[in-house]
Amino acid sequence: MSNTIIEAKEISKAFEQNNSALKVLDKFSLKVEKGESLGLVGASGSGKSTLLHILCGLEQPDTGIVIFKKQNITDLNSDQRSIFRNKEVGFVYQFHHLLSELSTLENIALPALLSGKTSDQAYLKSKELLDQIGLKTKENNSPNELSGGERQRVAIARSMSNNPSCLIMDEPTGNLDSKNVKNFMDMLKDMTSENGTTLIIATHDQNVSSRLDRLLSLE
Repeated sequence: MSNTIIEAKEISKAFEQNNSALKVLDKFSLKVEKGESLGLVGASGSGKSTLLHILCGLEQPDTGIVIFKKQNITDLNSDQRSIFRNKEVGFVYQFHHLLSELSTLENIALPALLSGKTSDQAYLKSKELLDQIGLKTKENNSPNELSGGERQRVAIARSMSNNPSCLIMDEPTGNLDSKNVKNFMDMLKDMTSENGTTLIIATHDQNVSSRLDRLLSLE
């Protein structure tokens, strides 16, 4: 029985640049297994971010399909893809995108609240996640009162608040020093292995790529 969670089949994507089409992905295919950690490596402009966006339905390919847990997500409309993402995918960017007007705890709870969970359910899960990332004492702090490493930990916790089956990350350690990168990866691997979460990371950082199960180079 196959444990494939994501399969991209002959994905192509081009963008208009200087009145011509710039193709960033050309009939690209891959399979990712449940619980696997996969690193996407390659030069800037090689299509890593575009591929991540297509895999989770943030962007549509020009041609090709993405099968996520046996569902063709390229057939979904925009609203359906949003519902799918909120349920199945956690996304972490290089910049944390936390809301400064909300507390740390409220930021983590937000995706769960938006998905329809009750306040009690959302905040109970958020407190568990805060404990896991070692920031239990900072639940009432604003993101502006946290260090860069702490903010990225909160961003991970927020992405895990709906128990996603897949966590997708785009250069998540780009603003962290080497010590914080190690702490970040220790925590990330612990959290994803405990939950059986599939992990896909685009990275330039060897301290990240060396900790992953498999690397895929985009030229």
